[in-house]
Amino acid sequence: MRQSQFLLPTMKENPADADVVSHQLMLRAGLVRPLASGLYTWLPAGLRVLRKIEHIIREEMNRSGGQELLMPVVQPAELWQDSGRWTKMGPEMLRLQDRHERDFCLGPTHEEVITDLFRREIQSYKQLPVNYYQIQTKFRDERRPRFGVMRAREFTMKDGYSFHADQASFDATYQEMYQCYCRILTRMALDFRPVEADTGSIGGAHSHEFHVLAESGEDTIVYASDGSYAANLEKATAAEPGPRPAPSRAMSSIKTPNVKSISDLCTMLDITPNTTVKTLVVAGDEGPLAIVLRGDHELNPIKASKLPGVKQPFALATEAEILTHTGASPGSLGPVNSNIPVLVDREAAALADFICGANINEEHLAGVNWGRDVKLDTQQIVDARNVVAGDTAPDGQGTLQFLRGIEVGHIFQLGTVYSAAMNASVLSQDGQNLIPMMGCYGMGVTRLVAAVIEQNHDANGIVWPAPLAPFQVHIIALNLQKSEAVQLAAEDLYAKCLDQGLEVLFDDRNERPGVKFAEADLIGIPHRVVIGERGLKNGVVEYKKRTDTKATEIALASVLTQLSGE
Repeated sequence: MRQSQFLLPTMKENPADADVVSHQLMLRAGLVRPLASGLYTWLPAGLRVLRKIEHIIREEMNRSGGQELLMPVVQPAELWQDSGRWTKMGPEMLRLQDRHERDFCLGPTHEEVITDLFRREIQSYKQLPVNYYQIQTKFRDERRPRFGVMRAREFTMKDGYSFHADQASFDATYQEMYQCYCRILTRMALDFRPVEADTGSIGGAHSHEFHVLAESGEDTIVYASDGSYAANLEKATAAEPGPRPAPSRAMSSIKTPNVKSISDLCTMLDITPNTTVKTLVVAGDEGPLAIVLRGDHELNPIKASKLPGVKQPFALATEAEILTHTGASPGSLGPVNSNIPVLVDREAAALADFICGANINEEHLAGVNWGRDVKLDTQQIVDARNVVAGDTAPDGQGTLQFLRGIEVGHIFQLGTVYSAAMNASVLSQDGQNLIPMMGCYGMGVTRLVAAVIEQNHDANGIVWPAPLAPFQVHIIALNLQKSEAVQLAAEDLYAKCLDQGLEVLFDDRNERPGVKFAEADLIGIPHRVVIGERGLKNGVVEYKKRTDTKATEIALASVLTQLSGE
């Protein structure tokens, strides 16, 4: 492709509204252009990258037994009402009506559509298992789209769905999809990590996320310093604490004027927060519930939302609600003589002689012990906190460490959540109705472009991994319009590269060398060949990999061999 004819509008400066490197470089390198908040037009160079990602995904999905199909973006409300998610999805689902006032949505995902297709077309257990996938547009009406295509409202996703007659078949396909995702990301030359994850609004029992490691990642990945344990922060858990020490102090009351937080309490009493507990109040199915944490720990809302008796959607009680039900303000709450049900995090349950609120304003209790001063049954002990760096891994293999990651893939073990709700059954071997198990396998195609750039860039621009670069070779001709020798040599090399099947961007523009070099670094094509009149007099050209710091001179006659061998 001749650069003079290629739509590649570069920018010298970072756009003011682009906060992360990938957003900045995608705009500056002419990969995308914004249309409206969270909506982007993909320009030719960006689309070439996108198609290469899709190609790798297709190859590996087909290799794993997936069958590609294509489902509509616009979906009828009836399917979502069948599954029970029409109201559960909330405002992220963009709803609309047609001219007949029938309800539809722009699909944020396609579980309902694929389950409807299955129940119409598959009748017997003999047809199972099946594994379908598509690469299709999705729309989620994000409250605050940000980070460019990383969190856009319209995006491209690979979503796959499998149906199974039994657990063994289900597990085999889930493991194959796990390995398939690892192969996809490895082929893209990405540094990634699969982790255990929460299933979120999709539902089901188990899931794994696939994260591209990057400091700009929105997600916190927790992994063990030894062993194989890894999970996202929402799901991560630590080893159970050791046995609780025996009480050594009597319970006593302490006046604590103006103490509103654990920090205030520690300052006043000159203590550390791990000797205290804090009590948070959440909405419950039958009224407010108290969740007790060690003072230096934070509540994990995802874990808390799954605790018995916690109302959905998860919400903390307001200060007014707390005062009405407990008679005390939030900073003075505690488990002793609590008049609302209490759940206690494992680490808090392992404390002895701790300090807590007295359920009387500006008063705390010291030397409090479970069993002696406050009843604690086994069923009250829960895992409700965020893990912290240094915690022991749940399998005992080392301590927990943190990384930042960009979620690019998520695979779910759905069980029968959708097939049962939508009456998608087949005849079993004994002639009975069989509700198939389902798997769900998503990968963010447009998000992958941003993730690749976050992991592959330098101060000058993008450094594309070879499998994903928009072009393989960048030929830069200097003073082409003024030198017949340069023109002939550049045109000849360009033609020979194309004959060899190489993807080439030929910079034939009438621009200064400095401009051409800066834009070449910004665009990030793996191999650069510079043809200039001075070098041609000696029969050489300059060759430079995008990852090299300096160019080298090579004979013009051997350039094609060099490029073909790379």
